[in-house]
Amino acid sequence: MSSMAGVPSGAAGRPPGRPAGWSAAGRCAARTPHWPTALGELGYLNPWLAGLGVPGAPMGLYVRRVPISSHYSAPAARACPRGTARTRRTAARGGLASAALALCLLAAAGAQPSYAEENEPGGRPAEPKPPAQMSTIGGEQLGRPGTQVNLKEGAPELPEKLSGRSWIVSDAESGRVLAAHNAHWRLPPASTLKMLFADTVLPKLPKDRSHKVVPSDLEGMGEGSSLVGVKEGESYTVHDLWLGVFLRSGNDAVHVLSAMNGGVPKTVREMNEKARALHADDTKVLSPDGYDHEGQVSSAYDLTLFARSGLQNEEFREYAATATAKFPGETKKDKKTGKTKRGSFQIQNTNRLLTGDVGVDPYPGIAGVKNGFTTNAGNTFTGVAQRGDRVLLVTVMHPDTKETHSVYKEAAKLLDWGFDADGKVEPVGLLAAPGDATNGGGAPAGKDGEAGGSGARAAAHAADKPSGGAGTALGITAGVLVVLALVAYGVHRRWPLPELARRRRG
Repeated sequence: MSSMAGVPSGAAGRPPGRPAGWSAAGRCAARTPHWPTALGELGYLNPWLAGLGVPGAPMGLYVRRVPISSHYSAPAARACPRGTARTRRTAARGGLASAALALCLLAAAGAQPSYAEENEPGGRPAEPKPPAQMSTIGGEQLGRPGTQVNLKEGAPELPEKLSGRSWIVSDAESGRVLAAHNAHWRLPPASTLKMLFADTVLPKLPKDRSHKVVPSDLEGMGEGSSLVGVKEGESYTVHDLWLGVFLRSGNDAVHVLSAMNGGVPKTVREMNEKARALHADDTKVLSPDGYDHEGQVSSAYDLTLFARSGLQNEEFREYAATATAKFPGETKKDKKTGKTKRGSFQIQNTNRLLTGDVGVDPYPGIAGVKNGFTTNAGNTFTGVAQRGDRVLLVTVMHPDTKETHSVYKEAAKLLDWGFDADGKVEPVGLLAAPGDATNGGGAPAGKDGEAGGSGARAAAHAADKPSGGAGTALGITAGVLVVLALVAYGVHRRWPLPELARRRRG
């Protein structure tokens, strides 16, 4: 795996979206795959299971369904000759044991996870498909898979060739979601999760506080992590470290700030609590830096909530909008004078819509906020831009990697569309605001990511029940929820953003 900002993975052999135990090859003598991989390897048993009335589709859990022979190299095949009576008997016993294992695991697995994949013709893995049902926080339409947009007459069409697995564009102040695509799909977030880290920790540590780094502060960082260059034995201010987090996506800076906050476990716990307070129920935090961990997920909707929350904080806005800065270097002794001196070096923000790059121009009015990259997440990006009196937020997750800087190009297209569509679309949902008891007009996700029903849907279901004490009580409760939802919408429909901070480049 890798960590943030385009740093290649330390486990480059694992395809995106695969769990830690995934293995593309095996040996005839012994294989120790993660159990979903074992299910994938048993895909050839589907016809046999179908004869017993057991569907074979769930065998694609987390992995490609590939012919069993592809798990063996040519040397391994030669080392295990076929055709002898002994190997046939062994294969038969193994097949029956595998079938029994498959039946047990299928019974325990239940519904197929959202990362289930099939194989395209020719053995190439197909794009994973979003769940049929997702959270309805923010509105029922946001829980549907696919693109959601309500165009009025004269509204511009959405940009073509948007390849992101999930994206959302919304009005940062009113919270109205202008358009979305799989907004609540739970996907690996990469370094965009650092926005939640900042929401959680930044308000707690004074920016002028200094800390001398000890070895334990930097323990537990994943292989291939992106680094700003924090050194053991050197002292850094909180301000220095936040520059390292926002500009260089430095996992070393994240871990030092986590240590100052009481440690990584405490920080992770507080980040999960903060996510719940923001109604970001698609998010599960396992590491404060966004480094790939199986089960660590967020969504385009939640990442947008993190950005919107952070932009209420002046320091967050300042760091997110900073293009370049000086970062403290290592203390060195001058050989001639014998005196020690500590220099500095320049760091540049890896947000290409802020700083520009080959093939990508800085976006007019951009003011942050955070980009990221890991093996599992692909490229992710959340940005905020202002044009006139409109401020828009956009999040794009895991676009096609064939085009360089595709995450920025697609984000820029969505921002252009959002500004052009001003007043010409009906919102497809609403960004939840902290303290909104209605979760932004929807309901939190239930077990395994299944969406709960909205207040209006609950009222409709209650109306279908027989009249009587229990039915009447349910109907009244649902009716009250609908009224509260309307009141809350009126109260929270605007969350004004202070003037966005900007710094001159160079």
